[in-house]
Amino acid sequence: MVVNDETGWSGIGWDGWTNLNLIRARLDAGTDPNSEVSFLGRPLHVAAERGSPEVVAELARHVDDIDAEHEDRTALWEAVFNNRPGNARALVAAGADPWRPMMNSWSPGRLSLASLTPDLFPLPDGEAGLSSAETAAAVEARHLITTLGRLEHNGFSLACVASVTATEAAQRLEAVPADDADVEELMEDPWEDEDDSLAVIGVTDVPGGCVVFQPWAYNASTPGVMKRLSTGTVCHGMYANPKSGNQGAVARNGVIEEWDTHPGGGGVSADEPAEEILATYLYHRQAVAYCFAGAALRPTDARSITDQPDMWLRLPERDWWT
Repeated sequence: MVVNDETGWSGIGWDGWTNLNLIRARLDAGTDPNSEVSFLGRPLHVAAERGSPEVVAELARHVDDIDAEHEDRTALWEAVFNNRPGNARALVAAGADPWRPMMNSWSPGRLSLASLTPDLFPLPDGEAGLSSAETAAAVEARHLITTLGRLEHNGFSLACVASVTATEAAQRLEAVPADDADVEELMEDPWEDEDDSLAVIGVTDVPGGCVVFQPWAYNASTPGVMKRLSTGTVCHGMYANPKSGNQGAVARNGVIEEWDTHPGGGGVSADEPAEEILATYLYHRQAVAYCFAGAALRPTDARSITDQPDMWLRLPERDWWT
């Protein structure tokens, strides 16, 4: 049994990092501000990600090095990446360096230029701003996220396919039109017949390609579906698993290149390509939009991820996991 003696950083919940009195009490009790919070990193990094400017400022007064790195990034990077401009300002006021090189050319300051607060830090003379391609990527991300909105339920799956029409997708999957009456029954109770529910998918044309969507299950993102859809192109898929979170995959020209990824997650490392670091930031916690962007789809509305696709299809009996 682990006893929380309230002298370390254990036992502080997500909201606890906004509680200035709690953090001061831990510091007054002798908790080391430079030690690590279990599984999360340094306390200043944790506060920069999820805390308040007041807590960030308090911890910044106590740490030995305000620009100390955890997994190749400073606390200021965490504040910018998690869109906490108030925390970022508190760190800079305490001496943090916005233009410290890290994360494959993405300093905190340069990353902030792609945020909703691009004037967060003054751009010094000689410091590189965003390229035209990076600026366009930031604009497109905001457009995609706004256009698609956020699905309020889990349990759905999708496959975003570049340069393939809905009709071509149906042919690649050897699928046939689903009976309207069957679809209506599925809408009322998708799991009355599991085999039947897994066999029915929706397909919709969008600018740049098409989207295969299954509102109630995982079959749109299975390997068999994605490999067939991706022949000669690329396909980004995901399953919003109610139990374990978003599970992503990428198929290219009939081959699964990435599996069990976390689209829209915050995991990024300094050795990743600079454009992938930017994409991970732009689509942080926006898994569906991340998949659309990966396939370069440009929807004008969210209809492709609703229960009103261009066509409902029935897949043939097959092991779609192979």
